[in-house]
Amino acid sequence: MAQTMTFGDSCAPLTSHAWNKERNQIAFSPNNNEVHIYQKEGNDWKQTDNLVEHDMRVMGIDWAPNTNRIVTCSVDRNAYVWTQNEEGKWTTTLVLLRINRAATCVKWSPMENKFAVGSGARLISICYFEKENNWWVSKHIKKPIRSTVTTLDWHPNNILLVAGSTDFKVRVFSAYIKDIEDQPGPNVWGSKLPLGQLLAEFPSAGSGWVHSVSFSGDGNKVAWVGHDSSINVADAAQGKAVIKLKTEYLPFLGCIWVTNNSLVVAGHSCIPLLYCHDGDQIKFVAKLDNTQRKESGGLSAMKKFQSLDRQARIETNDTFLDSIHQNAITCINLHKGSKANAKKFSTSGLDGQLVIWDMESLERSIEGLKIA
Repeated sequence: MAQTMTFGDSCAPLTSHAWNKERNQIAFSPNNNEVHIYQKEGNDWKQTDNLVEHDMRVMGIDWAPNTNRIVTCSVDRNAYVWTQNEEGKWTTTLVLLRINRAATCVKWSPMENKFAVGSGARLISICYFEKENNWWVSKHIKKPIRSTVTTLDWHPNNILLVAGSTDFKVRVFSAYIKDIEDQPGPNVWGSKLPLGQLLAEFPSAGSGWVHSVSFSGDGNKVAWVGHDSSINVADAAQGKAVIKLKTEYLPFLGCIWVTNNSLVVAGHSCIPLLYCHDGDQIKFVAKLDNTQRKESGGLSAMKKFQSLDRQARIETNDTFLDSIHQNAITCINLHKGSKANAKKFSTSGLDGQLVIWDMESLERSIEGLKIA
């Protein structure tokens, strides 16, 4: 159902992680300025490299599966593109972000010919490679962003980009770069597509910061989660109507579509949750972690009551949660399949664990669960 992985002796929080195409290598940052790369050898994971170009905490990592390039961004206001040479060593290429605040998130486009970097400078840098100078240059999307960009996701057409920020807004922009790609045609989000064109803006009044955004597999829907524990979906095919569900859980930090109608969210409650977008409502489907807590120190319920009866106290040093993750889940990524039909997804969190969740075995193990 779920495969749990820990790396090395460290229990440091994992701020972000990314997989290679074959899913036998993973890159992650242990909440510092380093990016660790591990490779699967048999049933074990062994560290093969340590990328240490950044001076301050790494905020985002993304691994382009087809071109095998890693992009990282950091609080030091820099981004680097890492490519593997013939000896297997990773080398960097300069990225000219032109920002004066921390870089907060990064995402490769589906065609891997450009990537987007969000920052505290209230702008998004759309970066593409310039062969003449052997570096990555950027063009900026500024208006009408009023605060730090916290999350990004690309539309399947390689042109549109959705961004969430701390001004309580989710916006869909055109990220068309005429220097490297053909003129795009119209789509359900809009027909005018010069770089920076605002195609949709969704206010989340009272929702707090937007922590994560995700385009659906067909590109018609955008989902986002805010710091008010809400889940929101906007459907371009339905006039960009927004549906909001306020949940009973602690705030979510990540969301991802696993079919065109179902999405997984996770965050401070430490458990991934499955929701379904059905017409004009968002429905709760299931908790995907049904782990039962093990008795700590051999204390049974009977012994706890006996202790309470005799000593007027119970054991208070048991801090284990009824879940695999023991702290907030900070990152969700696809592991196998696509957003239209995900087979596996992975989560990493502040407890230093990375967990791979198998959708098919989840359906078998959770009574009545059907992922539509």
